[in-house]
Amino acid sequence: MSGLAVLVLVLALAGVYIGRSLAAVSSIDRDPSLNPDEYEGRPSAPAPVDNREPPLNIVLMGADSWGGQSRSDSLMVAHISGDRKSLYLVSFPRDMWVDIPGRGRAKINAAYAYGGPQLTVRTLESLTGVRMNHTVVIDFEGFVRLTQTIGGVEVYNPWATQHDTGPFPKGKIHIEGERALAYVRQRKPLPRGDLDRAHRQRTVVKAIIRKLFTPETVGNPSRFSDMVGRLADTMTVDESMTNEYITDLAMSMRLADLSSGVRLLQVPIKGYARIDGQAVDIVDRDALAELSASLGGDAMGAYFDKHKDEDLRALGEVDPDE
Repeated sequence: MSGLAVLVLVLALAGVYIGRSLAAVSSIDRDPSLNPDEYEGRPSAPAPVDNREPPLNIVLMGADSWGGQSRSDSLMVAHISGDRKSLYLVSFPRDMWVDIPGRGRAKINAAYAYGGPQLTVRTLESLTGVRMNHTVVIDFEGFVRLTQTIGGVEVYNPWATQHDTGPFPKGKIHIEGERALAYVRQRKPLPRGDLDRAHRQRTVVKAIIRKLFTPETVGNPSRFSDMVGRLADTMTVDESMTNEYITDLAMSMRLADLSSGVRLLQVPIKGYARIDGQAVDIVDRDALAELSASLGGDAMGAYFDKHKDEDLRALGEVDPDE
């Protein structure tokens, strides 16, 4: 549910229309409270490597609200490489058992309930030792509107499951609106529960990006500008992500294509447990240290090449078109 990553890529891959889209980008909500205030021990921003631009780490949250409480139902980091040729979407499954600053041990999605986006970002920085540059939040209503705006997406579903909105059969399926939301929120019927839910979320984000970068959209200036405006309406970003910043970032992107340039990963998990009556995911700390060093050191290409098949092997079957 990564609206900003989608928006930046759409602008980047169709940069000829950026001038026409500035007004649409202006409709993005900016919130100065999304990023944490400076705190003692906060990691420094990633530095440039080999005379490239500094890599960027953007926190992407799908917010879930009920009964006056809120949690981040979807949590990813969008890592943009210093050469701007690759975008990595790294899932942080919501049931990860972590240290939440000032609150003790809990599932990572509890950070949002305790302290909103600020504490969520601080928790990620504490977990990885890597500074997060920006924050983007999209709520469930925004996600539903986003999928409806683009006419839904097609994804490969490795597991047949049932839902009140209708079945999700194994294989290629089309999802949109409330059914798309149901698809990315399902957990209990899936073989690996929370981890497979995170896999669904990553593949849906990539499918949205692919759907938007079609000749029908990027070849039509009016349709493109309208689509950018609709995307912008679904998200809230931190105040440093100005129109100029977003468009400059978009123009700097150098993705060769969507298949190789958009890369999907998951934080390494080594097992499961029940703690305080809760089913939780146990983080593989040694493997996380390797991921963290790659996020901070602009070395995600080598990390991806080494670990890209691990999640796919766990799934047992993947999209034959990937």
